[in-house]
Amino acid sequence: MKITKVDAIQIEDKPADQPGWRPIVCRVYTDTGLYGDGEAAIAYGVGSTAAYGMIQDLAKLIIGMNPLDTEVIWEKLYKSTFWAQNGGPIVFAGISALDIALWDIKGKYFNVPVYQLLGGKMRDKLRCYASQLQFGWGERKTPAYQIEDYVANAKKAVSEGYDAIKIDFFTFDPKGYRYSSEETTRVLDPYHVHVVIDRLAAVREAVGPDVDIIMENHSYIDAQVAVQLGEQAKKYNILFFEEPTTPNPKMNKFVCDKLNIPIAQGERIYSRWGYAPYFEDGSIQLIQPDIGNCGGLTEAKKICDLAHIYDVGVQAHVCASPLSTAVALQLEAAIPNFTIHEHHVYNRYDYNKKLCKYDYQPVDGYITVPDLPGIGNELTDYCFTNGKVTTIE
Repeated sequence: MKITKVDAIQIEDKPADQPGWRPIVCRVYTDTGLYGDGEAAIAYGVGSTAAYGMIQDLAKLIIGMNPLDTEVIWEKLYKSTFWAQNGGPIVFAGISALDIALWDIKGKYFNVPVYQLLGGKMRDKLRCYASQLQFGWGERKTPAYQIEDYVANAKKAVSEGYDAIKIDFFTFDPKGYRYSSEETTRVLDPYHVHVVIDRLAAVREAVGPDVDIIMENHSYIDAQVAVQLGEQAKKYNILFFEEPTTPNPKMNKFVCDKLNIPIAQGERIYSRWGYAPYFEDGSIQLIQPDIGNCGGLTEAKKICDLAHIYDVGVQAHVCASPLSTAVALQLEAAIPNFTIHEHHVYNRYDYNKKLCKYDYQPVDGYITVPDLPGIGNELTDYCFTNGKVTTIE
């Protein structure tokens, strides 16, 4: 079996409430008729067009190779492209997209779900948390500005059966605008401390003691502010303090040493070499590798196994198309150190759902692992008719 061509796809249809949302996906074809789909998880922020180009560049190197040789292909993409070694999000996103597609093909070839190829399914259902409630918890983005907005969103998620939620309490100012970096770094004045902590306190009171709260920060704050807020947040029993500062081992260690709160990091850490310092210094308790930008399934499984050596839990970062949801479920089903699954509010939006054939949504706070061959999802025709497609043969 040989790889015959690769379609790199940049979704062109921009949602009105999320103009920067641009998923980058691919389809890898073989001479047997089997194909696999993958994703470069750079759907937001700056870099999607670069990831689109990276897939095209890397695809040229795998034409004619056996798609079952995932380890061989990964090493080739990492070692023969110069910039991949010690690379960042774009090069690893390109590798990830192709690697995921190859695992999809491998599962279809052997007619088993990918979790079976990763060692077997350790669990049928995964506990989920409702993620990023500062954007609302509905079918479109509704930014939370007032305390009552945060309370309403939390109660809505809990009413649907979730017993864990995640909120960035420091994304929006009560006056109705998004905070800038100038306002969220260096030691905070009392007003801004109260903005964050009053929101957290209100949500804790609303959901009660039996619902886990993950306090998200997106690395918007620096290490000093992370300690300042973390000290105040302790009494509200947060499950994890996520991205409390820039993804840097020394800064993360500074925060970890100052606070007795579990730290989560990972959506902007790439490859096993990027994760190793955090494991070695004990500054991370939950890793959040994004399979679509950390190196694909081949690399993500190694990262999770390395974390297991240090008793570090895993929650795959999921914020892209439903392809990324499906592949995360495959990995999380198979690893012993799985902790919880992220169900991002973007998974509830129609403009995201229509990109893939299957729509996996939690029921009563748990999501079922797909048993279809491969990763368990595939792109719809919409992606090809409403996306910019470049074919590499």
